[in-house]
Amino acid sequence: MRDTRHVAKRAYKLVIAASEGCYDAGRAAALSGVPKSTIYYWASHEVVVPSVSPVREMLWSYADLMALRVVSWLRHPKGDEQEPRPGSPMREVRKALAELDAQGLDLWSQEMVDGSPLVVDRSGRIHIRTADDVHDLRGQSPLDPDWLDLLGPFDCIGGDGPDLIAPRQHLRIVPARVAGEPHVAGSRLTTLSLAALADRGMSADRIAGMYDVEAIVVDEAIDLERQLAGIRTAA
Repeated sequence: MRDTRHVAKRAYKLVIAASEGCYDAGRAAALSGVPKSTIYYWASHEVVVPSVSPVREMLWSYADLMALRVVSWLRHPKGDEQEPRPGSPMREVRKALAELDAQGLDLWSQEMVDGSPLVVDRSGRIHIRTADDVHDLRGQSPLDPDWLDLLGPFDCIGGDGPDLIAPRQHLRIVPARVAGEPHVAGSRLTTLSLAALADRGMSADRIAGMYDVEAIVVDEAIDLERQLAGIRTAA
């Protein structure tokens, strides 16, 4: 009976993950800002395993994008020339992810304040946020928290990942809406569909007239997809 409940719970979480976002390697790399070769490496070494499908074809969820950003931030050097800080060891990264799992916490959830119980300060220290407090992996409370905005624009080797909520003024990314794809705010019109029409030679004005949106919205969609395509190429 216990095994049956476990399988049912895992299946339910899989369905939720797929509905909130479903991205192939190229799209996951572009949106997270982490090179495709890196996300494949982390998947094969069980650092960030794709939630929707861990085997070919690998498919990542929206929460996985957050996980990729967290691990990338932790692994890279921080600070400046006057006060350089090394990247966090992979063992510390794994410890943070294991701690979340031990507490039954998901790395990303719509119900959580700011989306995640895991927060990272500018020095690279990892903290777990619960309903009662915030503490680091040693159980100590932060003295002067300055959290990294994991949902905001993200700089990484290979390119810049977009804001994962509002990648442009008129565009949004909302888990469970159009499979987590960037789209025009208040609609189900994806940036991929608008950019595809532009690639066929249609002008922004003509596309805007087809969908009854402003031309600036189409321009933003095209600009975003060019940014994402550039990250895929670099990855």
